[in-house]
Amino acid sequence: MTDITRNHLERDLSREAAPRVTTLVDRDLELQLVARLRERDPAAFEAVHDAFNARLFNFLARLSNSRDVAEDLLEETWLRLVSHAGRLQPDTRLGPWLFTVARNLHLSYRRSRAIEDWGDPEAAGLWSRGAPTPSPLEVAEASEMERRIAAAIAALPTIYREALLLVGIEGLSPSEAAVVCDISSPAMRQRLSRARALVDRHLSATDGPGLTALREVIT
Repeated sequence: MTDITRNHLERDLSREAAPRVTTLVDRDLELQLVARLRERDPAAFEAVHDAFNARLFNFLARLSNSRDVAEDLLEETWLRLVSHAGRLQPDTRLGPWLFTVARNLHLSYRRSRAIEDWGDPEAAGLWSRGAPTPSPLEVAEASEMERRIAAAIAALPTIYREALLLVGIEGLSPSEAAVVCDISSPAMRQRLSRARALVDRHLSATDGPGLTALREVIT
């Protein structure tokens, strides 16, 4: 791997990992949107949908390794927001709330179909196809090296893949991701550490040592 390629990937991953889920623009705006959601303001629903729809789709597509499943679960996620809006707590964090719903729907889907816990490295190519808005990471995946990283993440067992996606891709803090996954913060950090080791092992088998940029994203 050349230094130029490594530096290019590091810039893309750094932009993708920038914290952007916890707030929409700032906390005051988020609280205003929550208040409007509680009052069932259609414009508030539209604003939240615009802010999170692409991210939720990408998360679900990468988590399920299926665009069709992601689309179904995404629709159900928004239906849950509509039905529960009036019961939101005034201080709700919209990002963690939405990702919790999406993650739980995916968990229910897997349980209902007794789906194996291991991922599918061959499904990595679907990440960049059909998403509502391509992300910097998806653009970077155009090269063979980035596809190898995508395959390594897609091959992770679900509990490690979701941890890596929530923290490394969607920008949640480990403590926020722990709430989404209903585990303790130390347990989440252990999952992230294990995810990093598994990705490094996959990359080492295909393209030499794991990427420093990826390690920085998921620590």
